[in-house]
Amino acid sequence: MVLQVRELKKYFGKTKAVDGISFALEEGQVIGLLGPNGAGKTTTLKCIAGLLRKDDGSVTIGGLDHRDDKARFRLAYIPEAPDIYDMLTVWEHMKFIALAYNLADWEQEAKALLERFDLIDKRTELGAHLSKGMKQKTSICCALLHHPDVLLFDEPLVGIDPRAMRQLKNAFFDLKADGKTLLISTHMLDTAQSLCDRVLVMKNGRLIAEGTVEELREQMKASADSTLEDLFLEVTADEQQ
Repeated sequence: MVLQVRELKKYFGKTKAVDGISFALEEGQVIGLLGPNGAGKTTTLKCIAGLLRKDDGSVTIGGLDHRDDKARFRLAYIPEAPDIYDMLTVWEHMKFIALAYNLADWEQEAKALLERFDLIDKRTELGAHLSKGMKQKTSICCALLHHPDVLLFDEPLVGIDPRAMRQLKNAFFDLKADGKTLLISTHMLDTAQSLCDRVLVMKNGRLIAEGTVEELREQMKASADSTLEDLFLEVTADEQQ
């Protein structure tokens, strides 16, 4: 397993934001992390990335503790709000990442990434002048420059136009084909159904369902034409009863 989470817990005072969840991701998988607002999805991603200190449990990447420098090198986190500096150009963002990771001979790789994500003509644009879609793609290019094995995306398709959305979806399929593992938090259930190999459903900090759409249909004895949206609404409603 390229990423393994065991009994992960994160509390904010008396609030159990993440309450002992466990799951594992294999190489070359796209996994959807679903749940209503406040389910603990973003907290889970930030704990995996090491941006929040977990209270209990373990997170390993390639068998290494996620706090190990070698493990951190294999991971990238792309937040919902693209982490772009207003006064740096697209190219200067790539240079900043190359320096941060002490990468050698990175320029050709950076150019290839910008071309792949249709940003090569924007390389001299300041971050302040980019659309959200372009900022999101710049974040992804920065995240990919050091060749991570696991990518964590928090609501990557929110607030971008249809063209940028299509480009990002295609990028996700390309990353999967390259053997990358993607964990994507999203509220867009129709997109998750077409994009993800399987899904994890959270509510109130707990993992309440997981599997492929077909497996969820079997577990819930739902009809063969039930969509992921149908299944999601049913399983989260059951948790409220």
